[in-house]
Amino acid sequence: MRDITCYLDFASPYAWLAFAQLPQTLEGLHHHVRYRPVLLGALLQQLDNPGPAAIAPKRAWLYRHVVWLGQHLGVELQMPQRHPFSSLPLLRLALQCSPAQGPAAGTINRFVAETVLRHVWQGGHDALDPLRLAALEQCLQPQLHCSAQEAKDLLRSNTDAAAQQGVFGVPTFEVDGHLFWGLDSLPMLRAYLQDDPWFAQHWQALASVEQGLAR
Repeated sequence: MRDITCYLDFASPYAWLAFAQLPQTLEGLHHHVRYRPVLLGALLQQLDNPGPAAIAPKRAWLYRHVVWLGQHLGVELQMPQRHPFSSLPLLRLALQCSPAQGPAAGTINRFVAETVLRHVWQGGHDALDPLRLAALEQCLQPQLHCSAQEAKDLLRSNTDAAAQQGVFGVPTFEVDGHLFWGLDSLPMLRAYLQDDPWFAQHWQALASVEQGLAR
């Protein structure tokens, strides 16, 4: 069985699209997926990356692109009333559904991930509306295991560990130390899981291409 870690932040529309497409990508493969919420804003800040939503033309393109992709892929997706927004309340609530200790600490199951992603990306509502957040918490109540403080600690630990591993965006899928970033990496992820010889030949070599510009 191959272990896959999916790093995600609920504020990313590509995380929702990739999440929805993942079962099809992994069909027929012996695998186990762990969903690990991280704070995308903190990862971007560490890399001095303003993110696409901070660049006006790119922001407009992103919203057009993801809504078109949702229609193209058959995945229901409507932009929330406000975006970007602080995903901290959603991340912390989701991580209250994680074990506080043990090997699964900091991970959530697919039901929890899907519930929160649908809260954000279906219906076109305000993701942080207090009444909707209360309803979301009520929906997840049977899954809650951690205190609010434990969830905060888990989110910080998840984000720090992701940064140390080289995660620079979401969604990112990690297998055997290999990182696959974004919705469009899903075919590549499947090829790796099927032991495509391309990876042994090119993976390390391509990471060693000489930098041609000095920062």
